[in-house]
Amino acid sequence: MFFEQIFEEKLAQYAYLIGCQKSGEAIIIDPMRDIARYQKIASKNKLRIVAAAETHIHADYLSGLRELAEHGVKVLVSDEGDKDWKYEWVIDSDYDHQLLKDGDEFSIGNIKFKTVYSPGHTPEHISFLVTDGATTDEPMGLLSGDFVFVGDVGRPDLLETAAGKVGAMDESAKTLYKSIEKFKTMPEYLQLWPGHGAGSACGKALGAVPESTVGYEQRFNGSIKAAISEQNFVEYILEGQPEPPLYFARMKRDNEKGPKVLGDIPVPERKSIQSIIGATRTSNAVIVDTRTDRMAFMNGHIQGSLYAPFNKSFNTIAGSYISDNEDIFLIIDESKVSEAVLDLIRIGLDSIKGFATPQDLEKFAEEGTLFSTPTIDFKKVDELMPSGEYQLLDVRKKSEYDEGHHPDTLNIAHTRLADRIEEISTDKPVLVHCKSGARAAAASAMLEKEGFVVQYINDAVDPWLAGKSVKN
Repeated sequence: MFFEQIFEEKLAQYAYLIGCQKSGEAIIIDPMRDIARYQKIASKNKLRIVAAAETHIHADYLSGLRELAEHGVKVLVSDEGDKDWKYEWVIDSDYDHQLLKDGDEFSIGNIKFKTVYSPGHTPEHISFLVTDGATTDEPMGLLSGDFVFVGDVGRPDLLETAAGKVGAMDESAKTLYKSIEKFKTMPEYLQLWPGHGAGSACGKALGAVPESTVGYEQRFNGSIKAAISEQNFVEYILEGQPEPPLYFARMKRDNEKGPKVLGDIPVPERKSIQSIIGATRTSNAVIVDTRTDRMAFMNGHIQGSLYAPFNKSFNTIAGSYISDNEDIFLIIDESKVSEAVLDLIRIGLDSIKGFATPQDLEKFAEEGTLFSTPTIDFKKVDELMPSGEYQLLDVRKKSEYDEGHHPDTLNIAHTRLADRIEEISTDKPVLVHCKSGARAAAASAMLEKEGFVVQYINDAVDPWLAGKSVKN
């Protein structure tokens, strides 16, 4: 049996390539759209991907199942859940496919898979018990998807907070509790292979260890330990969940109805700064500045640029601030363009039209004009706020805000800003802060693009809040 866990760092996502070396066949579980990397691993190990399966309709990235189906690969997806949680693009399609119910089994060579219905994170969620049929009839592990992680379980609030189904989170949490009760009866020896690791927005306390065992999670997983009663679990699991990025709703929609067939990966051309500025004036286009030095951005950038530093936050910010019908131009080091393109197409932002480098921007600044954002500290905030002529915006998570905040601040998490922008007054300059300044930098740029007058607070909030903080 061949087994490889494939990690994508920015989305903290695990896909799994499992193959039968005797038959030369393999299956990929929970793939992303850039399927060439899975095919490359399979080929290197003398395997051919003949099937692709998914644990659920994903919210944090676009699935690669349709890309694989276009290549003749059989797709296997859940047929559980109600009518609103079906794979519409698969049902009645011409693709080779199989719809799975609880207890359904299938094989890839000598490797056997058994479907386990595990709802709660989503209504249709399934997991897979994996058995190496060449040596035993007993399963060796569980591909748990977003059901059980190392140290946590999949958040049950996304039906409401991301997909907009009002009043769904309590019932989803109760459903997840029932699934966990079922999980507690599984053999402790089973290995556990989760769909995400630390850094994913699909849970609130995921561990960085890439795999575990069912027994270890039964004993030490904090969310499972909280399942001593339904009510205790519901209260525990819903408390402190971070606001999901805005693009999650779009991912749910597209993965259900069918992601666009990507085909070839986009290859954007290098453009002049002048042509990029011209494109934003004549078309529905956005400039995304990816420099990791936020003060370099604040001191000089193209007016109207978004700021999404090219680090682990890149997908989250880009997905929360860019719509899928906008053309994208990047300010980025040329060596990082290919990686950025993959990051963007994984969240359905395919229209990447060109890029320029930070060096191009510096040369342009010698002849043209760059825009700067006023930067202040919290000492200056104390001077400005008593006048009543400014508004203070806290873009931390609500859970951080609840631990302590300025009494006169408005709280909107930076990942939800585009959806709640009408709550911010256009009549007063906006003073934007977070915990350290990183999230506030992205939020400040987004607000400026939308026409707000902004002052960016590049300062640590915790010392400043001492003595003036209000707790919820």
